[in-house]
Amino acid sequence: MSQDFALAACAEMLWQDRPMDWRLRRLTEMGFACGIWSWTAHDLGMLERSGAAFSSMTGYISGRLADEAGAAELIATARQSIEVGKRLNVARLNLHGTGLGEGGLPVTPCETVTGAMWLKARDTLNRIADLADEHGVTFMIENLNLPVDHPGVPFARIEDTLALVSAVDRPGLRLNLDLYHVQIGEGNLIAWCRRCLPFIGEIQVADVPGRQEPGTGEINYAGVARALDAMGYRGPVCLEAFASGEPEAALEAFRAAFTL
Repeated sequence: MSQDFALAACAEMLWQDRPMDWRLRRLTEMGFACGIWSWTAHDLGMLERSGAAFSSMTGYISGRLADEAGAAELIATARQSIEVGKRLNVARLNLHGTGLGEGGLPVTPCETVTGAMWLKARDTLNRIADLADEHGVTFMIENLNLPVDHPGVPFARIEDTLALVSAVDRPGLRLNLDLYHVQIGEGNLIAWCRRCLPFIGEIQVADVPGRQEPGTGEINYAGVARALDAMGYRGPVCLEAFASGEPEAALEAFRAAFTL
């Protein structure tokens, strides 16, 4: 048995009754890199002192991909996030089609994405890739699901994020392939992994339904892990899930599913 993937876990969703510095230390003790959401919600000194290796964090504060004002806001706040990411040595900076507010709902909902919006989104992501080249960082755009968690987010489906990243086709822009969202929105996880493989920066996982650790729902994550290994994927896999019981047990279930 060997752990061929670089495993991480989202500190925002585990031990929610504990302070963030405690969560980061505990994940580090257990051998996991750490994911966080918006850096603006945390004390940066605390994050630095935690000693955590950060797999990813949100790479902007506000903004949108597909209109000029939103793109300018996204680029400006991405610049701020780059500086924070360098301070924390964060591996990857995460983006969405539009800013997410309370409960993951879009700040600016969009039900119809026009052709002009597609072209503007591609242009914005090329500007993001320019930033990535300039500063030596990696941005990712994350797919989301529309039916359950994120209705009204533009460019949310995996088909959309893959189309954008492959159209830009630059190393500073990758996919954050979230398989929880793929399962709800599209299914056919292994086929999507194969299609996305050249562009994956990180894979995120949680079981369906319930958004909990592997083994609590319908996804055969051990099978997904074997398929990823056969494809040659050796990159990061992050548990972005709530624990069905004790977080330590949830993390060990995740580790077991991705240990071959």
